[in-house]
Amino acid sequence: MSLFNWHSDTITRDTPVLGNYKNTQNVRRFLKSQCGEHFKFDRPFMQWIKDGTEKTMGDVADEWRRRQTSN
Repeated sequence: MSLFNWHSDTITRDTPVLGNYKNTQNVRRFLKSQCGEHFKFDRPFMQWIKDGTEKTMGDVADEWRRRQTSN
């Protein structure tokens, strides 16, 4: 099985966040489509994405929105 290409493969809410995850422009486009044009990465959020727990890109989008409403 080949690794997911975070630069060019299609990202959906069901895409698993794997060990080779990268914060690419493709990821940024997906998250903007899910979270709105005001989406941006910050260090704590990037650390949460890469913390090794099982999650999907849908979980990532939901967590970003959750963090925005708790501020």
